[in-house]
Parts: sequence; C-alpha cells; structure tokens
Amino acid sequence: MRQRAIRNLAMLEMTQARATRILDAAAGGKNHFVADRDVIRRYDQAAPITTTAARAVLEYLRRVVRHLASEGVDQFVIVGSGVPSGLPPGRQLHDVARDALRASVPRVVYVENDPMVLAGARATIEPVTDLVRVVEGDVREIDDLLDDRVLQTFLDWDRPMAVLLLSTHSLNDDEYFHYVIKRIRQVVPERSYLSVMQTTFDAIPAELLPAIHDLLAMTLPGQAIRTREEVEALLEGLVLVEPGLVWVPEWQPDHDTACADQPSASGNYGAVARVP
Repeated sequence: MRQRAIRNLAMLEMTQARATRILDAAAGGKNHFVADRDVIRRYDQAAPITTTAARAVLEYLRRVVRHLASEGVDQFVIVGSGVPSGLPPGRQLHDVARDALRASVPRVVYVENDPMVLAGARATIEPVTDLVRVVEGDVREIDDLLDDRVLQTFLDWDRPMAVLLLSTHSLNDDEYFHYVIKRIRQVVPERSYLSVMQTTFDAIPAELLPAIHDLLAMTLPGQAIRTREEVEALLEGLVLVEPGLVWVPEWQPDHDTACADQPSASGNYGAVARVP
C-alpha cells in the first residue's frame, strides 16, 4: 500500500481528468483541477446535465447508506466515492450513517487512490472524528485492499458490514470484476451488503454514441461503460434489495430526487445486494 501511495503521488497528473475529481467538481468542491472542470464543460456542451447527474449519484449514495443504516448496518467500506468536498457540513456519507443509526455509531472507511482526494479527505474528515478512516487503495488490486491493516483492525469482521463499490468505471475487465465481487462475498460476514454503481451509455441516442465515445476516449481514457445486460450478468447469483437494478434516481427515491423526471439522464445504474 505504501509503495502504491508513493507511485500514485509521483504520477499525479493535473492535466488529466479523473472520475472522482469530476464528481467533486460537479458537487461544488475544491479537490479537483482545471482539467476536471473542463470535462464537465465539454460534456455539458453535448447535453447540459453533468452537474444534475452528479447530484443524482450523490443522492443515490446517501439513500443507500441511510437505508442500510436503518437496517442496522453500522460498518461501511466505501470504495471510490471521491469523498466530494463540496457537500455541506453534516451531509457526508458517514454523517448520513450516523444520523440514521439509533442504537450505535457507525465506522466508515473511505478507499481512494487519487492523491489529491486522499489528502483532502484526511485533512478535513479524519481530524474531527475517530469513527472514520481514509485508506489508500485500488479496487483493481482487491486482494491487497482487503488485506489492508486499517480495514482489518478498524472494522469488526464478525459483524455485518456494507461495501459500496463505486469505482466500477476502473474495472474494464469483466472477468476481474467477477473476481472482485467473489472476493468481497468471501470475506464479508454473513448478513452483509454489497452496493454497485455502474456508468452506462444505454440512454444516449444511437446517432450521438460515436461522438460520446470519442469524447470519453479523449477525456477519461480507459473508463468502463456497460449496458444493463452486462451489469445484470455481473450481479448474477446475488439477492438484490428492492427495487433491484435501476437507474440511480429510481433506487428508493425521496421527495426531491435529482433527475426524477428523467432517471436515465443520471447515466448510472445502481443496485444493492444482500450477501448470505
């Protein structure tokens, strides 16, 4: 982990956008670069929905955490959220978990591999609470991540937990994606949960797809985009919580859900599964 942290810091590229920093920029945060804001501008020129779509994603994450906390889950591993710095005080995911729990307090581990995101989260979150840890890790190295000392010692592996797998855009090998899910299912305790979110182009008109793919290749090369059928195949064998695999605004929406009138504009599917 330490070697990877040094490598990632050395490779910090301010001229290349990153998905987690784009989410931070769209949320009004400060942990991003000009390149990330430029990507938002370029996508908004094609369809002015990027900021609203990012809001839909963040709201989905909050609803998932709130629901699972209301079910009694008080341990969360959040992989690839970006930890957006633009969220108002008291609205981060660990705050949502705390507010939803009645009989206990949550323990939350954020996992990120972007040096800027890590530094910002560690400076603004860890100093003010003993119930949150920010870990350097990469879902593409799932075995190393699951063996991380902080994960192993900070969490109670004899009690249920929720793993929110949000960095699926970096898993462009479906076979390895299957392996990631298999490993998570192997190690988490009984009655745990796994949440997956996946970016898709399913709602983009066919005539626009070539231009959107070209834009993606220029701005976020290597990002994995999947169809609904491909995501369903990855989730095969899992017991999904209602309403199943849906556009993120459709997952247990509340009274003020972004993209509620056009859920496909969120550009992401979401699902929560029980781990037997």
